[in-house]
Amino acid sequence: MNIHDLVLLGILFSSFVTGLVIFFLREESHRLRTWLNLLGAGLKLVLVLALLWGVRRGETYAWSFTMAPGIEFALGADANSVFFVTLSTLLWFWTTLYAVGYLEHSPQRSRFFGFFSLCVTATTGLALSANLVTFLTFYELLTVSTLPLVVHRGTADSLRAGKIYLAYTMGGGAVLLLAVAWLQSIAGPVAFTERGALAAVVAEHTDELRILFFLFVAGLGVKAALVPLHGWLPKAMVAPAPVSSLLHAVAVVKAGAFGIVRLVYDVYGVETARDLGVLDPLLWLAAFTIVYGSVRALFQDELKKRLAYSTVSQVSYIVMGTAIFGPLATIGGIVHLVHQGIMKITLFFAAGNYAETLGIHRVSQMNGVGRRMPWTTAAFTVGAFGMIGVPPLAGYVSKTYLQQGAENAGVEWVALVLGASSLLNAAYFLPIVFRAWFLRPPEKWPEEQSFGRWETHWMLLAPPLVTALLVIAAGVFAEAPFSPLNWARVITAREYPE
Repeated sequence: MNIHDLVLLGILFSSFVTGLVIFFLREESHRLRTWLNLLGAGLKLVLVLALLWGVRRGETYAWSFTMAPGIEFALGADANSVFFVTLSTLLWFWTTLYAVGYLEHSPQRSRFFGFFSLCVTATTGLALSANLVTFLTFYELLTVSTLPLVVHRGTADSLRAGKIYLAYTMGGGAVLLLAVAWLQSIAGPVAFTERGALAAVVAEHTDELRILFFLFVAGLGVKAALVPLHGWLPKAMVAPAPVSSLLHAVAVVKAGAFGIVRLVYDVYGVETARDLGVLDPLLWLAAFTIVYGSVRALFQDELKKRLAYSTVSQVSYIVMGTAIFGPLATIGGIVHLVHQGIMKITLFFAAGNYAETLGIHRVSQMNGVGRRMPWTTAAFTVGAFGMIGVPPLAGYVSKTYLQQGAENAGVEWVALVLGASSLLNAAYFLPIVFRAWFLRPPEKWPEEQSFGRWETHWMLLAPPLVTALLVIAAGVFAEAPFSPLNWARVITAREYPE
């Protein structure tokens, strides 16, 4: 076993071992649990940065073992996997810090953080999967590890949300299992391969591959919250704010979107998918989901539900970029994997701060909250403006590439969808910002807590401020060598070589 193998396995086991230890800690072991959480998250981040550096230098990372004849468990690191695992690990570090502060006085913390660590293990394993079987394994582990987080509060609403979440995700997992088994019966073991792995079987199995593509989209579309498979996501907002953050920005929704990216580029190959005629229906589905999610967000007074429908819309930008044949759209879709993550996690961190500090859960309760919590509200404003696409923030970069890519690909109607989406984004975000900064605050907040000279606990305040700065930096320094945009260009260059 060489150093590269140790890096890959270390990325997985840094959180897995941490989670197992935390399960057995007593509830009052707050200090030890906090240090274990931060140590595991910090070690994983260091290992992922080492992986990023090595892949950037052209080093090869691959590790596998045979589980059964024709079934291989394989990990690897290509440009796509490194992109996603870096996003997940970076945001997980700040989500861990946030969760420690948020749940400081809550019951069942050892159980929560144990499953929390298993969830990051599943997410990073999914990112580093080198073939379909390994991807499916971690995809299902993600469902198992996130369900206890969704139902953590133990209330009737959270248990109901958990049942809905389980029904959707288990159904999607069953469809995905069927698709994987069927495809492997046609093509044998399918490894993620640059420009696709199915060229040898396309001519003989054209119709089957078309059917299989949409089975894969159905299985992955549950976690990606594609309409009409999105119903679990708004319901799951009864979970604590750290769980909402990871569902939307780090783990579950991103796993579905990343799976669709893998499907198009590394299983079918974008040229094969185009020739099979499966990209156009996927594009229409993404466009409908973008508009539908934005319209539904307009009518939500509950803040986290408004953000949830915003996620339904925004994640489909990734799918849209994947479904448009052309390098600029591909760059826009892939970079939005990161940009949406940092913008949305900022918004959910801020929403959690409002709920935990002042008892605010609804948009109608936010009058003047910017005067009481200016730093949190500044972070929320940056995230909201980024979602709208205000330059020079991260969302502007994504939308610009998507629009230019659509025009170059001859699907000009996509520009109308993007324009309508930005207007709808403004319609459901700007009233929140206006209320927060310009309306008179109430004489008394619903459940105000005092944190001395800080507006809230420092562990709750630091994460949204850091991620808001990332939203700004991703736009202002988009052309920097290690920016998400330039990494998206590296990935796209594999699919559209000159």
